[in-house]
Amino acid sequence: MNLFYAPDIETTPLLPEEESLHCVKVLRHKTGDTIHLIDGRGSLYEAEILAAHPKRTEVRVLSVVREYGARRYSLHMAVAPTKNIDRFEWFVEKATEIGLDELTPVICRYSERRTLKMERIEKILLSASKQSLHAKVPRLNPAVEFSDFVPGVKAEGRFIAHCYDMEKQYLLRACVAARDAVVMVGPEGDFSEDEVGEAVAAGFVGVSLGGSRLRTETAGVVAAHLVAVADAVRRGV
Repeated sequence: MNLFYAPDIETTPLLPEEESLHCVKVLRHKTGDTIHLIDGRGSLYEAEILAAHPKRTEVRVLSVVREYGARRYSLHMAVAPTKNIDRFEWFVEKATEIGLDELTPVICRYSERRTLKMERIEKILLSASKQSLHAKVPRLNPAVEFSDFVPGVKAEGRFIAHCYDMEKQYLLRACVAARDAVVMVGPEGDFSEDEVGEAVAAGFVGVSLGGSRLRTETAGVVAAHLVAVADAVRRGV
């Protein structure tokens, strides 16, 4: 099943130009074909093509499934952008495939990258959501300084992954009881000790992702996977 993105499908039964081009020119759909659409907010639509056009494909909604494939947990990842932007984009793609609800780029003391092309990140989030058949596209927040982010987090599960020899729990065990989790992953040089202390003072739990020292992007993917596994454990799967 291929998914097309039409955020205004309920009020405007048209595919956006980029989606129309992919639908008609690349996948060669024609008038009368049935296709599947997402609005990015969690609904899956089955629709019939009324007029196939590479710039403006008109459709008629046949049915809708609300909260299609909805998970029983939510995951917000706050990750420091990597110096090599390709590595951060790889993380964004893979974490979305695994299961991600919200992403905040966090600027830390040792961050080597402080700017991002947010439009490109949004496109990766959308593409990965469609590829993995997710009806909900993760929310992308503006990049924020570490000290501005930490105090505002109110999630049930607040976790900061770091490499210091401090008291830590394994993330899989730490988040089994948390249905909504915020996981922070630092830059190539890790968080500073002061940042870890600031987060712990704000209610974050220091966590380990395993015995290996991981790159930022790998740590982000591993964290997303462990939160998904914790949910399976919680449900007895």
